Amino acid sequence: MNDHRIRDVLPLASGGSTRLSDSIGRRFEYLRLSLTEVCNFRCTYCLPEGYKKPCNLPNELSVEEVRRAVTAFAQLGLWKVRLTGGEPTLRRDFEDVVRTVSQVPGIHKVAMTTNGYRLAQRAKAWRDCGVSAINISVDSLDPARFSAITGHDRLAEVMRGIDAAEAAGFESIKLNAVLMRGVNDDELETMVEFVAARDLSLRFIEVMRTNDNASFFDERHVAGQSVIDRLEAVGWQRLPREVGAGPAVEFGHPEAKGRIGIIAPYSKDFCASCNRLRLSSDGKLHLCLFGDGGFDLRPLLAEDSETDLAERIRTLVGAKAPAHRLHEGNSGATPHLASIGG
Repeated sequence: MNDHRIRDVLPLASGGSTRLSDSIGRRFEYLRLSLTEVCNFRCTYCLPEGYKKPCNLPNELSVEEVRRAVTAFAQLGLWKVRLTGGEPTLRRDFEDVVRTVSQVPGIHKVAMTTNGYRLAQRAKAWRDCGVSAINISVDSLDPARFSAITGHDRLAEVMRGIDAAEAAGFESIKLNAVLMRGVNDDELETMVEFVAARDLSLRFIEVMRTNDNASFFDERHVAGQSVIDRLEAVGWQRLPREVGAGPAVEFGHPEAKGRIGIIAPYSKDFCASCNRLRLSSDGKLHLCLFGDGGFDLRPLLAEDSETDLAERIRTLVGAKAPAHRLHEGNSGATPHLASIGG
């Protein structure tokens, strides 16, 4: 659904005074829903040793629990859902989940984030199920580098997936690249040129410190502002923030088809525009990616009362902290980004 149509339906979806907000007035319209913490890639900035199956694998939300959760969030005015992981398409019932979420009253946009390993084969099926926007992780355009970062020699396969996504008619296609000093930061111009020639968006994401990557962060972090400076030096200009947009600051160029976004959680006032909440694959509500832990909604998800669930969510969100504490070296209880969907 394009932006002006979203604006047209938003007053109906939001329920007027029922819209969800916190104590400092931030309003929430965007849910990041993790379907699994399992991933088949082993990206250096997230799961360098690969996903290690715990002794007691978390019990993932069922399709019915997903429906109840999304219904409750929709009652509170959230109208956009992004399906994440881990790798969400590792769920065998992934397409059932998409159909279920897309049919919840009040939900007007279903997006997904994927490493792209099944995209070439399933792009059309996912679009037909109800996914309208897709983010694809592409941390390098060099095959050897891509393999070194992800642990898989699958760049050609992922690139075919991007072509398939374009052919499938997704309304929005974005590429995610985590920029790392001494690893892929010298590809910035090459990646910008690739996107400039196509109707795609590219998101450069700062390396974020979590509980298990402190030394990696210190060695590889590239400040988002340095990327912005390089873009502005060659004529890229900041664009107005779109309704329901995620955390990226977007840039456009008069001679480019695509757009560039910067996700810089260490930038000043990054948290001021926060409009999103997170639900982990085991049913915990996370008010911040770098918070002190999640609030277990599983007992309420087992009951047939989305209204009680919505009121519990409203109460919890009212106590959301004004900002993360990354500048203090505190990444909360987040062990790694795959644990609650990034």
